[in-house]
Order: sequence, then structure tokens, then C-alpha cells
Amino acid sequence: MAQPDLAAPIQQRQRARAYLDVAVVVLVLAGTNLIAHFTTAWASIVTVPVAAIALLALMRRRGLGWSELGLSPRYWRRGSLYALGAAALVIAVVAIGAALPLTRPFFLADRYATISGAMIASMIVIPLQTVIPEELAFRGVLYGTLDRVYGARGVFAAGSLLFGLWHIASSLGLTSSNRGLSGVVGGGVAGQVIGILLAVFATAAAGVVFTWLRHRSGSLLAPIALHWSVNGAGALAAAIVWHTTLS
Repeated sequence: MAQPDLAAPIQQRQRARAYLDVAVVVLVLAGTNLIAHFTTAWASIVTVPVAAIALLALMRRRGLGWSELGLSPRYWRRGSLYALGAAALVIAVVAIGAALPLTRPFFLADRYATISGAMIASMIVIPLQTVIPEELAFRGVLYGTLDRVYGARGVFAAGSLLFGLWHIASSLGLTSSNRGLSGVVGGGVAGQVIGILLAVFATAAAGVVFTWLRHRSGSLLAPIALHWSVNGAGALAAAIVWHTTLS
């Protein structure tokens, strides 16, 4: 007489639990994005870091290991090597872009009109409010939950697409604050829509690179370093270009 397969119901429950984890993470990230961009100024400061920490704690309780989250000390050395290489490459590219007349106008973003403001943004605001929380949420928690259900291909595809969509709200005023971009795509509603689509595409592509670094290094250190160097070095370069152009 054939024995019943006792493992099948357990596997089904585990898979259903993994799908539920993905759904919870995505819904929390969607709600976080709306609160951060369409409520109060204080909410825009604290919502993303708080949500990232809450998701980390929740998914740890749901069984995700430190390695699945990219936070295992075992991968710190490899992650550091990838981090140094990625940051050095981006800083060099940003410096060249800020120096070349063809690409220099794209650094004329008025949000970084002073060097002191750009320094504070680069060293404090960007790492604590944007880079570390977003990497913890996307290349940490979301990566770990997606990997359990869809594997590496799902992580690259779904994770990167969601990271691109995450930047819709933050790119609503992109063309109005960047002279170089508005000069290319134009102003008005059409220019704004094109700017948003470009931002989503660019950040989704960046998400692929961040995910690759996370996948290759096994650590969040590498995507954090690359993410910071893109945003932080970009802010400093924008302030320098703005200052030297107007002086």
C-alpha cells in the first residue's frame, strides 16, 4: 500500500508563506512610497528608514536568514572589495561627466545650489534617508523574499522593475529642477512624462546593476557603496558645477 506523501502539504504551506511574504513587502513598500512623497515633510524624512527597519525585523521573524538578507558577516570582505571598486568607478565617471562641456549641463540641478548643502546631503541625508534604507529594503528584504519564490531571474526582473517604479513619485519635478534635462525633453506635461519614464528606466537599469553586485558579492555593502557614490558624488558634482557656472 502506497504511503501518503507527507512532505507535499508542508512544501505547499512553505511556498504559500513565501508568496505571502513577497506580497507583504511589496504592499509595505508601495504604502511607504505614497506616505513619504504625498504627506508631510517629517514623513518624507522618517518613513523610508522606519519602513526598511520594520520590514527587516518582520522578515527575520518570518525566517529569512542573514545571508538571504545580504547581512551575513561571512561576505563582508568580498562585499568591501566590490564596494571599493564600484565606488571608485562611479566617482571617476561623475568627475569626467561634470568636466565635459557636453554633459556638464545635466549636473545643473538647483537642489544642490550650495557646496555646504551638497556636503550635508551627500554625507548625512543621502546615506541615512535614501541609500541604506532603500538597499536594505530592495536588495535585502525584497531580494530575499523574491529569491525564495522566483530564484535569481525573478529577483533581477521583478526587483529591478519595482525599484524603477519606486522612483515615479520622486521624479515628478525632475525636468523643472534640472536645466540640462529640461533642455532635452522640453517642459510642460509632455516633458514631465518623458522625464518620469526616463527616471523609471534609468533607476530600473541601476537596480539591475545593484542586484548584480548583491548577487556576486553576497553582501549589501557593494550596492550600498555604488548607490551612495551615484547619489552622493552626483550631489557634490552638481554643487560644484552650479557654483562654478554661476560665479
